[in-house]
Amino acid sequence: MSINETNWRYADDFVTESEHIAAARSQSVELGIDAVSPAVGAQIAVVAAATDATSIIEIGTGVGVSGLWMLTGAVRAHLTSIDIEAEHQLEARKRFTEAGIAANRIRLITGRALDVLPRMNERSYDIVLVDADAGKVIEYVEHGLRLVRAGGTVLVTHALWKGRVADPVQRDDTTVGYRTLLKEIAGSDAVISALSPVGDGLLQLTKRGD
Repeated sequence: MSINETNWRYADDFVTESEHIAAARSQSVELGIDAVSPAVGAQIAVVAAATDATSIIEIGTGVGVSGLWMLTGAVRAHLTSIDIEAEHQLEARKRFTEAGIAANRIRLITGRALDVLPRMNERSYDIVLVDADAGKVIEYVEHGLRLVRAGGTVLVTHALWKGRVADPVQRDDTTVGYRTLLKEIAGSDAVISALSPVGDGLLQLTKRGD
């Protein structure tokens, strides 16, 4: 095991997940859903807390792992979550209820994110989490930056895409898409950005004031 792998495992093991998040993670494994790692979950919870978020939109519900983490950090927030899988969202709602989160704080929208996102209000969200179809990540981030308020943050999971982004030999479309996104963000004055190597990579984009 490389030193990086040792560090990643240590970062995950450092995190203690609540019973509700642990249950959602276990169900994610059973359903073949690639949920955010414990270390990524803890990091997005910290961002949610530091932002004092009250309005969050999530692209990719799964069965609620990432949503539960963000609401752990943002205890007053309302969460809108989009996913094409209605059955997964049904399970996510159960997990939110079991965690004691009021139903009026959760809005689950079933549908294709690229059909739903154009209908969402601009500059209305404190946090946008992108955790969905990796092949459309650039389009999702474009929508995210439109939806987030000045000072808000767009979070992009899997930003290192299974270790392939850092390997110049890898040229598949998804890997190239993430590389293109990172290159464009690095040269942008519209955001303050940071790329964390935890989990499968977490890109954080805080939108500058208009």
